[in-house]
Amino acid sequence: MLRILVVDDHALIRRGLRQVIGEGWKDAVVGEARNASEALEQIYTKNWDVVVADITMPGRSGLDLLREIKAANPKLPVIILSVHAEEELGVRAIRSGAAGYVSKECAPDQLVEAIRKVLSGGRYIGPKLAEKIAQYIGSDIEKPLHETLSDREYEVLSMIGEGKTPTEIAKALSLSVKTVSTYRSRIMAKMKLKATPELIRYAIQHGIVR
Repeated sequence: MLRILVVDDHALIRRGLRQVIGEGWKDAVVGEARNASEALEQIYTKNWDVVVADITMPGRSGLDLLREIKAANPKLPVIILSVHAEEELGVRAIRSGAAGYVSKECAPDQLVEAIRKVLSGGRYIGPKLAEKIAQYIGSDIEKPLHETLSDREYEVLSMIGEGKTPTEIAKALSLSVKTVSTYRSRIMAKMKLKATPELIRYAIQHGIVR
């Protein structure tokens, strides 16, 4: 019997994912976790065939969870879900060991296809992400500045690019507003920018937000 763990901090999203999985596998057992801590507790105590995890969650992110899962159980395939533009975060996810990367904007059958692919031992990588990964292989082209950011810094940059305020970002990531401001300062220093409008313009120009 197929066992899939769904990790997302929104109850409606978890319900929707359960429904999609149920349409693909009527007898599947679908577990739920609201955050990385709950997910790891279930992974340590139960057997799962696939984990489907959101990349943006309060506390530890989906990428943090991914790395901990790969350290604890390297053979357990993890599919990362994201609302962000797939190319950059997708590369980061695949580099960290994800078996697949799927946009939340995709059609439900794409998630089913991704799960089938990773269950067969493969990886699910969309065409745009495949093109981005190909650019990294054997490329001597200077990488854009945002690729110097840590995963959390990149997440904050994405949210700034979407027009979210420090308070909204802090709430979404379970951080203090002061910590978000610190991340913003680090991002601007690394990217040699001086003001938030410049960050937003950069995010749009480089496809970080759409």
